[in-house]
Amino acid sequence: MEYSEKVMDHFANPRNVGVIDDANAVGEVGNAKCGDIMKMYMKINDDGIIEDIKFKTFGCGAAVATSSMATELVKGKTIEEALKLTNKAVAEALDGLPPVKMHCSVLAEEAIQAALTDYYTRKGLNPADYIKK
Repeated sequence: MEYSEKVMDHFANPRNVGVIDDANAVGEVGNAKCGDIMKMYMKINDDGIIEDIKFKTFGCGAAVATSSMATELVKGKTIEEALKLTNKAVAEALDGLPPVKMHCSVLAEEAIQAALTDYYTRKGLNPADYIKK
């Protein structure tokens, strides 16, 4: 299986790994078929900007790389911009993924959406009003 240099770099040197203790948005998703689990932590300010984002991923190299890249793509962005992030954009930013590993980029997209769902729920808002599937 061929991985791009970017995938290998984000696997070997993942960005934004860890936990945010005072996160106001936390989402966890998993894929039972492959056993990958991703947990995203976000600190979102009053202006709706994702000031900080960290992740913990249990899974293969592609799962770690897609988590890392997804955090890089939404850090400093607005919630609205983060919600537009697609798994294809994550895969493209990594210069592609093998077809058998595309589900990892889907998991990264879903983890960000899960964290933002948590954010809206904590604010007493209906996530469905903001997150369009």
